Amino acid sequence: MAIPVLTPDQLDAQASQLHDTQAWQSIVSGWEITAPEPGPPPAPASAPAPGRQPSDWRSLLSVPVDRLIDDALRTLPAAPPPERPLPGRLGAVLPDRVHAWRRVGQGDLRPSVHLGYARQILSEWGWQNTPYRLRNARGARCVCGALLTAHRLGYGSPTTVNRAGAWLITELRAQGWPGLIGPWNRAPGRTAADALALVDAAARRAAAAGH
Repeated sequence: MAIPVLTPDQLDAQASQLHDTQAWQSIVSGWEITAPEPGPPPAPASAPAPGRQPSDWRSLLSVPVDRLIDDALRTLPAAPPPERPLPGRLGAVLPDRVHAWRRVGQGDLRPSVHLGYARQILSEWGWQNTPYRLRNARGARCVCGALLTAHRLGYGSPTTVNRAGAWLITELRAQGWPGLIGPWNRAPGRTAADALALVDAAARRAAAAGH
C-alpha cells in the first residue's frame, strides 16, 4: 500500500484549514453539549388502578431515549489502543517505507485513539523541535511528525490524521495559542512534557466529543 508523502508542515496547514471550516466549528461549538438542565423532580408515581396497564416507561423520561443513549456514548472515554508495541529504537530512525507492512489489514480508528498512538511515539521515541522535520538523527518526532508516523505505522487513515491535527489546533486555541502546531512545537522554552500534555488534552477533548 502506497504511503502518502506528506510533511509535518503540510499536515499542519491541512489541519488548520479543516479547523477553520464551518463544519468543524459546528463540531467544536457543540462538543460540550450534554443533556438539558434537569427540571423540577416529578411527583411520585402512584400505583396503577386495578385493571389498568401502567403507561409506557418512555413517558417517564424528560428527554428522548435516543438523546440519552447519544449523550451516554459521548461521555465514554476513548477506547485504549490495542497492545501493539512500537518497533524498537532502530525502527525509529528507519525510513517509514520499511514499516509499510504494518498497515496491512488495519482499519480506521477515532482521532482520539490516533492521538493516543502519537503520544506513545513521542513518549517512546522522543520529542524534538527542529522546524518541520519528521524526525531527527535519534528518531525523535515533533508533534505533527508523531501524527504522521502513527499513520504510517498503520494507525488511522489520512483523514483521521487531519482530524487529529484539527483537534490539536482546537486545544491550542482553547489555550490561547493563535498559530499552527509547528510554531508552538518549536517555541522557545517548549519541552517534551508540554508536547505530551497538549496531545493528552486534545485526545480528551476529542473523546468527549465522541471522536
